Amino acid sequence: MSTSSSNDAQTSPLKLAPLEAVLFDVDGTLCDSDPLHVLAFRQLLQEINFNDGIPITEEFFVNNISGKHNKEIALFLFPNDLQRGLKFLDDKEALFRRLASEQLKAVDGLYKVKEWIEERGLKRAAVTNAPKPNAELMISTLGLTDFFQAVILGDSCEHAKPHPEPYLKALEVLKVSKDHTFVFEDSVSGIKAGVAAGMPVIGLSTRNPEHLLMQAKPTLLIKNYEDPKLWEALEELDKKGVAGNPSA
Repeated sequence: MSTSSSNDAQTSPLKLAPLEAVLFDVDGTLCDSDPLHVLAFRQLLQEINFNDGIPITEEFFVNNISGKHNKEIALFLFPNDLQRGLKFLDDKEALFRRLASEQLKAVDGLYKVKEWIEERGLKRAAVTNAPKPNAELMISTLGLTDFFQAVILGDSCEHAKPHPEPYLKALEVLKVSKDHTFVFEDSVSGIKAGVAAGMPVIGLSTRNPEHLLMQAKPTLLIKNYEDPKLWEALEELDKKGVAGNPSA
């Protein structure tokens, strides 16, 4: 990973002290799920002869699907038949869940960050555009059901990401301030939502290209949760007094 693209963000979320909460996206942020989504889309789109049966590429997925709400994806794939698009996506999500139940893996270093957050008594929520069954499966499979104090779904909001509403709702539910909270995200859509909600966003280049993520203006860009740049930032937060009394 190049460091030049993120030099401007090296101070990271240091102005947040005392830190109150950390918010996480789910797909691509907690787990490396994009390859499973690509596989499911590729298989089902070929079955209906989409693009003359030519398999979609990862680039197509990144540019047109990644991080977006299913209604938006349905309109993109089936611009003249929303109901067909939504039915297709129901089938695709069912296939994704079968694949995820067998193959889902956490992003490197996730449990180290989880421990850091728990030790400091910080509040935490998952904020996702994923359908509820997908979100619940991924969070459960990763062993994080009891870790998150709230799960905010795009479906439960009037506007999904890239609108800031899901992140603003998370702040409201956790009763924390945007001035003392930061976000982990892996997609352009998600980073834009966090930034629009007024919070620093740490972007993960799990699968999406760095140059695309940087256009959304993350505060810091990391490869995964083992990235030294992340831990340098968290250590600086600790020096400034990261949090108050640990919560139960």
